Amino acid sequence: MPDEPLPRTERAAIVRDSLGVGVATGAYGVSFGAVSVAAGLSVTQTCALSLVMFTGASQFALVGVLAAGGAPLSGALTALLLGTRNTLYGLRLAPLLAWRGGRRLLAAHVLIDESTAMSVTRPNTAAARVGFLTTGISIFVLWNLATLIGAVAGTTLGDPRHLGLDAAVGAAFLALLWPRLTDLRNRLVALAAAAVALGIVPVSPAGVPVLAAAGVAILAGVLTRGVDPTEFPEAPR
Repeated sequence: MPDEPLPRTERAAIVRDSLGVGVATGAYGVSFGAVSVAAGLSVTQTCALSLVMFTGASQFALVGVLAAGGAPLSGALTALLLGTRNTLYGLRLAPLLAWRGGRRLLAAHVLIDESTAMSVTRPNTAAARVGFLTTGISIFVLWNLATLIGAVAGTTLGDPRHLGLDAAVGAAFLALLWPRLTDLRNRLVALAAAAVALGIVPVSPAGVPVLAAAGVAILAGVLTRGVDPTEFPEAPR
């Protein structure tokens, strides 16, 4: 039942694991803060992105396009495209978490990769809620604090590229992609997407190659069938 209390030991184990994920992920906000100010955003704009957008891949995508000289619209579209996956997470988690009204609205703001991963495989609603909230809230707090630290440090230290922080954008995308490359189909799709993106770099504005690569992945998903073994397993019913 949704309101059935969890045993103390089970709750403690979920909280411990979720906080571990939260600390590791939240600390990475330092890189986003530094890269964002290097792309031309102010400290206030950078912190506002983390507070309002709060989805790391989309944030890095936006500032990455801006840093490469791309138009803000291209950056926004790239960020929006990457953020659509959170909508799919919501469709999957809504019946599992079983929240209504204002609680569902607030939960939507911390619906990210990590909070989904720490809740979708739980055996019941109570456990899923603990994993979701602990992970989502801890990352939100730490990510925003780390963003502020990184943004202020970026303005103090100067161009983060001198410290190698410009590689953070590519590293973030690679970190998101790498766990999916254990399946042959995903490897082929990734290679095709990379080839298309690299092929149009010389003839397209910054940000468009990312959109084109995403289009390859969408097309591959439409044309192929079968279960992706790297997807989250179905939660028990």
